[in-house]
Amino acid sequence: MTSALFALALPCYTDAMPEATLIIIFTTSFGIALTGAMMPGPVLALTISGAAQRGFWAGPLIVLGHAILELLLVIALIFGLSQFIESEFVASIIGIIGGMVLVGIGVMTVLRGRHRDVSMMEGGLNMKRSRILVLSGIVGSVSNPYWFLWWATIGITYLLWSLELGTVGVATFFTGHILGDLSWYALVAFAISSGKRFISDSAYRWMLIVCGVALIGLGIYFIVSGGRFLA
Repeated sequence: MTSALFALALPCYTDAMPEATLIIIFTTSFGIALTGAMMPGPVLALTISGAAQRGFWAGPLIVLGHAILELLLVIALIFGLSQFIESEFVASIIGIIGGMVLVGIGVMTVLRGRHRDVSMMEGGLNMKRSRILVLSGIVGSVSNPYWFLWWATIGITYLLWSLELGTVGVATFFTGHILGDLSWYALVAFAISSGKRFISDSAYRWMLIVCGVALIGLGIYFIVSGGRFLA
């Protein structure tokens, strides 16, 4: 609701000077992204489990995957993909497939948490693990049908307003949006990684199990929601 109100209020300021409009676009897109990122979802669960296993940089890497996907979507929306993602049938299919992916990731996370030899001290990043974290950011985003719904409503509205100022307007919107996501997920990753020394291996394993169960729950919800529409 807060995000929608921000977006609806924006047209009131589009008659301002271009510089002022760019500031408004940046600040409001940052605020909307920040409030959206604070809501529980697949990317948050992946950030918590990733930071617990690999440290702080897991958060920014997951957001990088999220940003790559959103950049591709912004480009696609500009070229007319909006009609496709506004389809309830498409959203339902995405929900079912994405839900299945989330259930799979959740099950693997739970199984990892049940291994007694898993420890928070095993963290660290290499090129392969970095790529996996970036990919998980993409998968976590695309598996969420509400992410498509946001872009089909608030996101496309912002794009239309931003396009009035050309490439600079779109770049300003996208930068504010991604920085809003990065601010929250980096903060979460920092809190989790810096608290490693205060968390026992047993608590760490339970953290993985809770994150895994959350992903499974979200996945089942998406599958059921998509299935109800198709039925």
